[in-house]
Amino acid sequence: MSGRDRLGRGLEAILGDYIQEGGVPRQGEIAGPASIAVRAISPNPFQPRRTFRTEELTELAASIKANGLLQPIVVRLSASRRTYELVAGERRLRAVKQLGWSDIPAQVREVEDRSLLVLALVENLQREELGPLEECQGYQQLRDKFGYTQQEIADAVGKSRSTIANTLRLAALPPSVRRLLDEGALSMGHGRAILAMEDPIKAADLAREAVAGDWSVRETEKRVRELLERGKPEDDTGIDEKPKPDPGVGALEEALGDHLGTRVQIQWKGEGKGAIRIAFQGTRDLERVFEAVTGREAGEVVG
Repeated sequence: MSGRDRLGRGLEAILGDYIQEGGVPRQGEIAGPASIAVRAISPNPFQPRRTFRTEELTELAASIKANGLLQPIVVRLSASRRTYELVAGERRLRAVKQLGWSDIPAQVREVEDRSLLVLALVENLQREELGPLEECQGYQQLRDKFGYTQQEIADAVGKSRSTIANTLRLAALPPSVRRLLDEGALSMGHGRAILAMEDPIKAADLAREAVAGDWSVRETEKRVRELLERGKPEDDTGIDEKPKPDPGVGALEEALGDHLGTRVQIQWKGEGKGAIRIAFQGTRDLERVFEAVTGREAGEVVG
């Protein structure tokens, strides 16, 4: 059985016996296929996918224009019971909006929030449309918002528990590395390899080198091993254990890194003294960081 065939096979056990072919629920149906106003449908609030390629939607719109909508979307009534929230079919809904349709065929179902997220995850995983971080954040929602264990997440989406655990670990990468994953410059395999680098500055530098050099995952793993071996002291005797970083300082580093779009290191020396180290790559990146910090363009100062 392939990984794709396994997707969603655990939904029935976790969410109840309401899965039919295509991942659409059977139970809780309010009405059969109906024509619903497009403007009355809001996006799935738990949609893990954040980016949709324009060319992909254009091709789908052309297919729908030529052949019609072959499968209705799935919606649920909103809390007001006057409008609808999308359950499945985000690409189809976006495509018909491109075509200027005022109404769309839809199945109306009763679906609870946690089911909404799992169905959206499975729908996207079946088409391999989620980026590594989108997948990670979807699993985080299931864990943090709905209390799922890693094994329950694995059962729901048809993956191994170790795969779920490794994907969740991507959230620990430095902000600049997560951004490269988000942009598709690095794959999940690259991200997992770079996780072995405990020094966030070195991890960020390595990630940029991997992109610039178009390294494969295997090459990235090799470079990580070399760096780790090089960093090992020949004799640990008499060497004091490295003090654990202050979690408050770590949170500040993370927030600054997210704001500046690069890795930030706060070097705290005690008694109110310290320094902030901001990493950048090249002149253009320095200008971008300068503008993010000061709100001014570098040309205003050195021009």
